[in-house]
Amino acid sequence: MYLGLDIGRQYVKMVAADKTKNGYKLIDAGSRLIPDPNSAYDPEKIDQSHYVIAVKELFRQQGLNPKKAKVMITGINGSSASIKQITTMEMPSDELESAMTFEARKHIPMDGTDAVIDYQILGSNKKEVDKIDVGLVACTKGVLNNHIDLLKECGLKPGVVDVNPIAMSNAFSFIKDMPEDGLVVMLDIGALSSTLVVYGKGEQFFTRDLPIGGHHFVKELSEKKEIGYTEAQDQLFRDGITALKSNASIENTAEVGIAERTVYDNLIEDMRRSLRFYAKQTGQSFFLKIFLTGGAAATPGLIGMVNEKLNIECDVFDPFGSVEGADNISISNPSQYTTALGLGIRGGMDLG
Repeated sequence: MYLGLDIGRQYVKMVAADKTKNGYKLIDAGSRLIPDPNSAYDPEKIDQSHYVIAVKELFRQQGLNPKKAKVMITGINGSSASIKQITTMEMPSDELESAMTFEARKHIPMDGTDAVIDYQILGSNKKEVDKIDVGLVACTKGVLNNHIDLLKECGLKPGVVDVNPIAMSNAFSFIKDMPEDGLVVMLDIGALSSTLVVYGKGEQFFTRDLPIGGHHFVKELSEKKEIGYTEAQDQLFRDGITALKSNASIENTAEVGIAERTVYDNLIEDMRRSLRFYAKQTGQSFFLKIFLTGGAAATPGLIGMVNEKLNIECDVFDPFGSVEGADNISISNPSQYTTALGLGIRGGMDLG
């Protein structure tokens, strides 16, 4: 059993899966709210003890012993790591490991003595024969040690530590066939921030953190309507973006004064800037589709707004769409498990 554990800012999610001849079979999936379910979410009041309680409660709730997992894979937020795609010659794994340590010093702006380096082969380079594309990842020893300390405090044995943007792309590649041409965009909407990932076959892997998340959706509605946080949460779940209807959500964003823009307009504007930056840097702008993931991805009306404003087809990503065993498990809001599934898959990729 491979266990993917995604410790978010508001929810802890887990996916347990077994490897089969044809891929993976889903054993279990579940989530747990980090703060008190009966109180308003306040990120300023959440400390490590809340995460520890939530992780322990999650496994108790699911009736699952994490020690029985072949390996547990957790993820570090993309904002806490540097990710760079490079192209290099195909070589044996021991040589590649040495080469990546050298390449990291050149490409990643981090003190070599304080950096922890890892990599993942993304596939063959489609422009140069005998070359491969590699995702190079680095974080500071402090970030990694804090993450491992949290896991130990939860009573867990640290296994593989991945980064969430790469876990997202692994989940997508597992569920869907990557198109030969064009680019896929994923937006994982977390509680306090969102992670944008752009990639395609043989194309540059790109990720950027955007400073808006589901908490901001609820907070803005709560403030504008002068209602409590939990009431705003219920209204958002029921009515979606229309609950915060303003001229900003009808007219062109560019023509709306900054003070009039909703949090959704600001998120979409951040997405637009990121995609323009990618196109300028790479010369590639054939964005095929945007997939929304994360807890707030299913906010009613959000898909249509992204589609309309960016003129790119948009949908909510279902990570369990074609996974064996998913029909046997009751899962609400499956898109929130995208990163957890991608983490679990990484265990199977590493250990076979």
